[in-house]
Amino acid sequence: MTMYVLIPAYEPDERLVSLVAALRCAHLDVLVVDDGSGPRFAATFDQVRALGATVLADDTNRGKGHALKSGFAWLVEHRPGSDVVCADCDGQHLVPDILRVADRVAAADGAMVLGARRFTGHVPLRSRWGNAITGALVRTATGLPVHDTQTGLRGYPAAMLGWLQAVDGERFEYELDLLLRASQDGIEVEEVEIETVYLDENASSHFRPVIDSARVYAPLLRFSLSSFGSFLVDTVTLLALFAATGALLPSVVAARVLSSSVNFAANRRLVFAGGRAKSLRAAATQYGVLAATLLAANFGILTALTGAGIALLPAKVLTEAALFAASYQLQRTVVFAATPVAADGAEPRESTAAGTSLGSRRVSLR
Repeated sequence: MTMYVLIPAYEPDERLVSLVAALRCAHLDVLVVDDGSGPRFAATFDQVRALGATVLADDTNRGKGHALKSGFAWLVEHRPGSDVVCADCDGQHLVPDILRVADRVAAADGAMVLGARRFTGHVPLRSRWGNAITGALVRTATGLPVHDTQTGLRGYPAAMLGWLQAVDGERFEYELDLLLRASQDGIEVEEVEIETVYLDENASSHFRPVIDSARVYAPLLRFSLSSFGSFLVDTVTLLALFAATGALLPSVVAARVLSSSVNFAANRRLVFAGGRAKSLRAAATQYGVLAATLLAANFGILTALTGAGIALLPAKVLTEAALFAASYQLQRTVVFAATPVAADGAEPRESTAAGTSLGSRRVSLR
C-alpha cells in the first residue's frame, strides 16, 4: 500500500515549494493540483515538478473541492491502491503532523482521519469563531463530536476514493459535506491532534467570508429555513385554533398536520435532494412515523411547560428548539437518505429496513 500527499494549490507562494521539498525529503510521493492559478505562478509549479512532485493543472479556478476530486480521480487511474493525505499549500500543516495522519490512515480500519487543531495560542478571530460555529452545527447535524471541522489536513484510505468523488461540492463546502455524508453513510471518523499554525493572521487564505460561508453552511441553512417556515405555519395555526376552540390537543394535531405537509415537500425537493432517489411512498411513510413521534414529544413537552406556568408561545419556541436536532438527523439519515454506498463501492454491511447504513460513527482523538 503506497501513500500520496495531495495538495490543492491556488496562487501559491514559496511555502508550497518548501512543503513539497520537506515531504520529498521524508520520502513521500506528492501530487499537486494547480487550481487555475494562471501564468504568473507557472514558475512556482515548475519548482515543484523539479522536486519530483506530480502536478495536475486546471485552466480555470474551479474551487478546492474540484481540485481534490481531480486528485482523487488521478490516483484511482494512475496509482490504484494508494492511500492519500490531503494538506494545504500555505504552510499551516507541518510535515511531522502529515506523517502522523498518514500513519493513522495506514493503521485505521477504513476510517477518515482528521488532523485536528486544538486552537491554542494566538489564533485569528475569524478562524476561532468560524470553527466554533461550524463545530456546533456539525455536532447538531450529525452527533459527531468533531473538534476541528475546518481542517484541511485529512487522510483517506484507498478504498474510500470512489466515495470521495461521489460527494457533492466543488469549493470550500466540499470538506464539510464530507463530514455530513460520512455520518449518513456510516463511515468512521477519527482525529489525530496536530499543531495549530497560522501565518500572518491567515492572510494567505482564499476563503471569502460571506460567499464561501454561505456555501459551507448551505445544507444546514436550507434545513433551518425550511424548519423555520414550517414553525411559522405550525405556530400561527396553533395559536389561531387554540384561540377559537380552547382545546390544546386538537389544535396541536391540526397545526402539525398542516406544517408537516409543508415541511415534507420542502425538505424532499430543496433540502435533501438525494432523498428524491427514494420512492415518494417510502419517504412519506417514514416521514409520517417521524412526524407522529415528534408530535407526541411536542405535545408532551408543551403540556409540561404550560403546566409549569410558561405561556404557550414561549413554550412552543422552547419545544421546537429542543426537537430541531433530532428532526434534522433523522430526516437526513433515514427519511430522505438514498441507499448509501460504502466507501469501497460495495453494498453496506448492515442496514435498516429503510436502507440506511448502521456503520460506526466513532470519533476519537489520538
